[in-house]
Amino acid sequence: MSEFFPYHLDRRWTPMFAAMRVGKKDGVTLTDEGQFRATFGFLSVETPIANIDHTEVTGPHRWYTAVGARLSFADDGLTFGTNHHLGLCLGFVEKIPKVIGTRPHSALWVSVADPDGLANVLGC
Repeated sequence: MSEFFPYHLDRRWTPMFAAMRVGKKDGVTLTDEGQFRATFGFLSVETPIANIDHTEVTGPHRWYTAVGARLSFADDGLTFGTNHHLGLCLGFVEKIPKVIGTRPHSALWVSVADPDGLANVLGC
């Protein structure tokens, strides 16, 4: 049975979420077919769960580095952020196709409501 991990939506950013069509339906889904899917409004990422090398719960962060769909200044990582308090960073074995920017992504940070739970289910 697939599992869904919704984002923790910080209400202060509701206008931005509305513009990007981010809502309660968005988050991370682990499918029965072994796929990892993260949606952020009209943006999405999908890769086999086996492509996830490691995870790390991180936070808090500065809001301007954690909220929104954005690229990391340090590397080719991608952020799907709905708050700056807590989230899960996922590192990939093979980079995933670019969602924004010009390069494929080696990592994804998601601000799911239960980052520890998602990390535990992924087992890494």
